[in-house]
Amino acid sequence: MIDVLNKHFQNSLQVSKAQSALVQGFWYGGYFLLAIPAGMFARRHGYRGGILFGLSVIAIGCVCFVPVTRIVASQSTIFGVFLLALGLVACGFTFIETIANPYATVLGSPEAGVARINLAQSCNAVGWIFGPLLGGSFILSKTEQVNTSNSGLYLPYIIVAGIVTVLIVAFALAPVPDLHAAQEADSKSNGASCKRPLYREWHFVLAIVSQFLYCAAQIGIFSFFINYLKDPQSMPALPLWLADLLPANMRYVREGVWHITDYCASTMLSMAFIFFTIGRFSGSAILRFASAHRLLGIYALCNVVLMGLVALNLGWVSVIALVLSFFFMSIMYPTHFALAIRGLGERTKLASSWMVTAIVGGSIMPILMGWLADRYSMRVGFLMPMVCFACIMAYGFAWRRLFNRDTEAET
Repeated sequence: MIDVLNKHFQNSLQVSKAQSALVQGFWYGGYFLLAIPAGMFARRHGYRGGILFGLSVIAIGCVCFVPVTRIVASQSTIFGVFLLALGLVACGFTFIETIANPYATVLGSPEAGVARINLAQSCNAVGWIFGPLLGGSFILSKTEQVNTSNSGLYLPYIIVAGIVTVLIVAFALAPVPDLHAAQEADSKSNGASCKRPLYREWHFVLAIVSQFLYCAAQIGIFSFFINYLKDPQSMPALPLWLADLLPANMRYVREGVWHITDYCASTMLSMAFIFFTIGRFSGSAILRFASAHRLLGIYALCNVVLMGLVALNLGWVSVIALVLSFFFMSIMYPTHFALAIRGLGERTKLASSWMVTAIVGGSIMPILMGWLADRYSMRVGFLMPMVCFACIMAYGFAWRRLFNRDTEAET
């Protein structure tokens, strides 16, 4: 739901695009700060304990939105308190992200780990479809006039708090096993441990770099999708036939020209997430037959081309390219994760913690993207994710060579 907050805070608190990107800065900054502690917590208390702790923090953070919306202060103070509440929720999600991903990879054969984690994260993609719809329906305007009130911002988070509470009860009662990676179990049974440090595993180290860039590109696109559609220099006017098809709360006419409302832009974001979800489910199937690293490289190449079309400002062609980019982003996060921890054995939990710290790319780089949009234009800002995808493409095509060299070095 945070992807609708950027445009809302620009409207309600008059912050710039770069300042609104602090929403992602605080959110993903929490991942960076707590990823390693979350991994240590999981090693001490197991997967189940970490999941329960993370869910509890999420519920508490969501409830904090109720008093935050009642604060009477300056706009900068209100914005700061909102960011702190978001950061607290993010801390809980850090534990879930750090623990659930490696847990999915050990719930079966190592060979199917990439497909399994993509399938698990496909459910996450379904949530992304409904997030903008839920958030947008409460806080974004459905008319020509923008919404400048934060009074209803707590409502979607109260809904999330209720769902999370149900999950806490479910995990507390369910017999969740604390499994280990096959290599980890073998190492413990033999009384030995791998002495090779993680920083010498180049397929892992460069995965962190590539994941950092992917998170930067993904979060930047998610964050400024609505801004791009509401930018008069980027979004073309609605043709009359399309305006007639849209409901009244998604369109308005100004000087005889039809435009979309903020709510319509958030709905289009949900539609883009449908492509993301299709990409996740289809990717899970494709990865059972195709090489994960090669598919990562091909999808990244596709997004380099699509971001170029977005930056060229070609009207509806650019809008369609922006929506299609969601499909080709779909497999990247879980695939990076599975490729990074391949063959690490007992170091899997620690490695997964480091992989989650790469999410800080989504904290830093969208601010740069917002600065580019403020200084030049929104379409220029999309050059940032294009460069990121080019680097991801290089990692994907080089992964097999990196992994083979690391394996040979260990033997």
